Amino acid sequence: MSKAVSALEGASFEGFAKVEETGLRGMITVRGDLDSKEMAAAVKAVTGVEMPAVRKIVHGESGSVAWMSPDELLVVCAYEEADAKVAAMTEALAGQHALVVKVSDARAVFRISGDDAREVIAKLAPVDMSPAAFPAGEFRRSRVAQVAAAFWLNEDGSFEMICFRSVAQYVFDLLSVSSEKGGEVGFLN
Repeated sequence: MSKAVSALEGASFEGFAKVEETGLRGMITVRGDLDSKEMAAAVKAVTGVEMPAVRKIVHGESGSVAWMSPDELLVVCAYEEADAKVAAMTEALAGQHALVVKVSDARAVFRISGDDAREVIAKLAPVDMSPAAFPAGEFRRSRVAQVAAAFWLNEDGSFEMICFRSVAQYVFDLLSVSSEKGGEVGFLN
């Protein structure tokens, strides 16, 4: 059996912000009734966190959970823990109308960091990236240029962005060009 590798094997770019492909990450799509006590219990058991509010991501020691849509969550965890978490959630949701699917190998994850990281995303996504509108814990599904992506702001001021693995190089190039020195806009300062 061959070893799994991330989409861009840790590619990085340093401009006025730093762009890094973060490597393999466990990701699980969960669909079902997000208001059910069974769903809340399954999420808490697997991640240690409560259900996220609309357009939010919550973090815990055993993983993160992001609100994707009225009937969908994204569980983010260590890559090697994804299979066990899928099995545990599937068992916890037995008898419920729910879907639990590992999507780790179909995604790529990027970290955008630095004082002007917010500006990099503001250039690419039709989202109000001002600090008041996009605080830590905020989560968006949107697009960056021509492709679907999701991103959030961490407590340390860095952003993480998820896209389909098939467009990882395109997204990395977009983020890199948008963070090139001399391309600062300064409108968020």
